[in-house]
Amino acid sequence: MNRVPGDAENAHSSSVESCPSLRDVHSINPAHLMARIESYEGREKKGISDVRRTFCLFVTFDLLFITLLWIIELNVKGGIETTLEKEVLHYDYSSSYFDIFLLAVFRFKVLILAYAMCRLRHWWAIAFTTAVTSAFLLAKVIISQLFSQGAFGYVLPIISFILAWIETWFLDFKVLPQEAEEENRFLIAQDASERAALLHPGVLSDGQFYSPPESVAGS
Repeated sequence: MNRVPGDAENAHSSSVESCPSLRDVHSINPAHLMARIESYEGREKKGISDVRRTFCLFVTFDLLFITLLWIIELNVKGGIETTLEKEVLHYDYSSSYFDIFLLAVFRFKVLILAYAMCRLRHWWAIAFTTAVTSAFLLAKVIISQLFSQGAFGYVLPIISFILAWIETWFLDFKVLPQEAEEENRFLIAQDASERAALLHPGVLSDGQFYSPPESVAGS
């Protein structure tokens, strides 16, 4: 005999427990969700996110800074024209800094092509450039005679090595995680906006309320 009241109590308790979830759904602001979705779509239309643009600027800085140091090194050794002819036309692996400049150009071209033009969302391109840079610089420091040529024998290889690894850290810990997080937020907001559109239908206009022709006037 007590089974029916017990079932009623269980049904009432389950309905009470479901009330917070319904309140949470009804508390969604469709206008706020649509604003977030439109802002994300606006960033996508720009073609590149802000953090990725910062990464590309740093890659450009890498090339310009190495170029500046190489030009200073050419001037220190006795003039740009004379030293340039010696390091480029009469290239010597053990004493020339021209290959370090070409290494910076190589990093710039690969990274800009992969992450600015192709908008790659993987780490393989930066891993490739960093591995090539590290292996080349280590071999050059061990085999060549750069340390006997003054301060630039230390500065150029070290700076090039550090910049390559900073680029790797910035892409792996800043660019890719932040873009993935923004994409997940967009998907969640889009799904919530679709649910809110079903739960909050548009307000009916006055034209949708009418009386049938057969009804009495003023009803």
